[in-house]
Amino acid sequence: MEDLKDRLYKLYPVLKKLDNTRVQTLLQRLKLVRLKADSPVFHELQSCEAFPFLLSGFIRVFKQSPNGRELSLYDFTPGDVCVVTAGCLLGNEPYNAMAVVKEDSELLMMPAVDFEALLGMRAFREYIFSLFSKRIQELILLVEAVAFQKLDHRLALLLLSKGKCIKVSHQELADQLGTVREMVSRLLKSFTDSGLVRLGRGRITIIDEAGLKNISVE
Repeated sequence: MEDLKDRLYKLYPVLKKLDNTRVQTLLQRLKLVRLKADSPVFHELQSCEAFPFLLSGFIRVFKQSPNGRELSLYDFTPGDVCVVTAGCLLGNEPYNAMAVVKEDSELLMMPAVDFEALLGMRAFREYIFSLFSKRIQELILLVEAVAFQKLDHRLALLLLSKGKCIKVSHQELADQLGTVREMVSRLLKSFTDSGLVRLGRGRITIIDEAGLKNISVE
């Protein structure tokens, strides 16, 4: 457990600013959970009972429509805070989104009552609220993009943000953009015909970065 605590303090240095005696007592009740890739972390309307500290891995948080379409809200990586979980714990509400493991992950789960105790400490409370502010700004930008930007513009921006050689499926791109796979495939074919990208099995290579940038600013 000491090794886990060392990793926790390294990823979440805010814990070092808190009253050591009280924090050590709370950390004794942390539960280590290991989840494999593609495992669900939580479902919409599920009861929210613990706060996760992510030590390793990668988790995707998203909304899903009744017809199965998905829209990524944010990625939850080591050292991050899952603001959906924090918000649900603060409001004593069930989850209002879903999360799935994208890479094998290790989480230290803190019972809701202990999370509330941490919030009673000013440094931790300010830390959580600052991350709420950051995520809200990101979600506002996401809403603006979905509502007001053309899909080819958004796809070009997304591809440019991922580097020259991108290992990703058309469905994963569609989920991140909040659209359907067919639309993404159609646009990627157009990009290919224009010499902007080259498509491979589960891989996209950017050929003309300047051309994609032109689309992204139209």
